Amino acid sequence: MKLRFFPSERAGLDILARMAQEVVAAVQALSELLGAAPGDYAELAARVHSHESAAAELQFSLLTQLRSSFIPPLPREDLFALSRFLHEATEKLDAAADLMSLYSLERLPPRASEQLEVLVRQAELTVSAMHGLHNLDGLEDYWIEVLRLARRAERTHRVFVAELLAGHKPLPALRHVQVAEQLVAGTRDMRRVASQVGSIIIQES
Repeated sequence: MKLRFFPSERAGLDILARMAQEVVAAVQALSELLGAAPGDYAELAARVHSHESAAAELQFSLLTQLRSSFIPPLPREDLFALSRFLHEATEKLDAAADLMSLYSLERLPPRASEQLEVLVRQAELTVSAMHGLHNLDGLEDYWIEVLRLARRAERTHRVFVAELLAGHKPLPALRHVQVAEQLVAGTRDMRRVASQVGSIIIQES
C-alpha cells in the first residue's frame, strides 16, 4: 500500500531523517577520535556529545509535532519508537567517546573501526529510509540490509572481545571491552530502527 501525505504531514519524517543524520555525524566524530592523540580526546568527545544533544532536541521536537498534528504520517507509537532508537544510538556513541576520553585509551584495535564502518553504513541507509517512509515501496531492501549489517557487527564483536581478552591484561582489557560493548549496542539500536520499519511495512501492506 502506498502512503500519500501533504507536505505538512511529513514534518515528523523529516525530523527522523535529521536524527539519523546525527548518528552519521556522531560516528564520523568518533572515528576521528580513534585516530587522535589523547590530548585531543576531550574536544572530540565533546563533538560526539553535541550530536547526542542535537538528537535529543530533535526527539523533543518530534514529540511536540506529534501532539500538535491532527493526522500524523504514521501511527504515533511507531514514530516515537523510531525516534527513541535513533536517540539511543547516539547515546551509545556518546558513551563510547566518553569512555575513551576518561580512560585515555590509545590505539584501539582495528575491530573498533570495523564496527564504526557498520554503524555509519546503517545510519546512512536509515537517513534515506526515514525520508522514504511516505512511500514504503523499496524499504524492504533497507530492512534486510541493516539486519545483515547487524549480524556482521555481532560476529565482529565476538572476535573483538576475544582478541581483547587474549591480548591485554585484565584491567586494560576491561576498559577496551566497555568501549566495544557501546559500539555493538549502537548497531543493535540501528537494527531496532530497521525492525520497526519492517513492522510498519507489514502493518501498512
